[in-house]
Amino acid sequence: MEYGLIIITGASSGLGAAYAAALAGRTGQMVLVARRAQRLEELAADLKAKHPGLQVACCPCDLADPTARRELIGRLESISPGRTLLVNDAGLGDYGEFATAEEEKVRRLLEVNIVALAELTRAVVARMVADGGDIINVASLAADVFLPDFALYAASKSFVTSFSEALRLEMREYGVRVLAVCPGPVHTEFGQVAQRRGYDRGDAPLKRWFYTPVETVVQGSLRALATGKARFYPSFKVYAIGCLLRALPLWALRGILGLRPRRVHVDGRKEGNP
Repeated sequence: MEYGLIIITGASSGLGAAYAAALAGRTGQMVLVARRAQRLEELAADLKAKHPGLQVACCPCDLADPTARRELIGRLESISPGRTLLVNDAGLGDYGEFATAEEEKVRRLLEVNIVALAELTRAVVARMVADGGDIINVASLAADVFLPDFALYAASKSFVTSFSEALRLEMREYGVRVLAVCPGPVHTEFGQVAQRRGYDRGDAPLKRWFYTPVETVVQGSLRALATGKARFYPSFKVYAIGCLLRALPLWALRGILGLRPRRVHVDGRKEGNP
């Protein structure tokens, strides 16, 4: 599918940068959004070298800042209309008990994972009604479950999947496809940013078994979008565990998650315990 404009948030690394590389040949105009300006410029230079004629606009923006978001939306609204693809990839996590979460980190997570995603989507859906387009919202396998020590992140991703499902039905009559991407663990910088100082989130063998390559997530999700799927799980293992989580009764899920290994302090103490 070709687009007149592709907008990607969280484009400076990880899935966002991989989406930019995979989609650069499908458009003549791309907007890359992230906080790190140098990373965006380096990515833009690489994309333009590989795709002569591609116009890449780098928009350094802290999506947790309402003022910066308004400026970004104003810039997007000034771009010539055309069939648009919006990839909402930017997201933040916070490993640890909610009781000890930093107030600023809580605010930033909610602003980026929920508010920014909704505001940016609202800014482009009107043009999609007129000119067509598609939306990819990067959620998580965590959206299917409540996770102790990752409570706010999982809840925010539940918002993303629920919002995507409803928006998909609203936009269906306009030919606009909306896909929620639900990967399990992926090797990106996300975990480093989400980890609290002084705490070790560990890397259990079962978790390592679920890791999916970035390219698998990106290429698979683009195929899922093309076929009109509502959600995409990047491997049979991730899909199966998602189905299981949704099928289990709440009492069973509570019991299982109550046995889940806890995030611990580097000296071996459970977080929050003396």
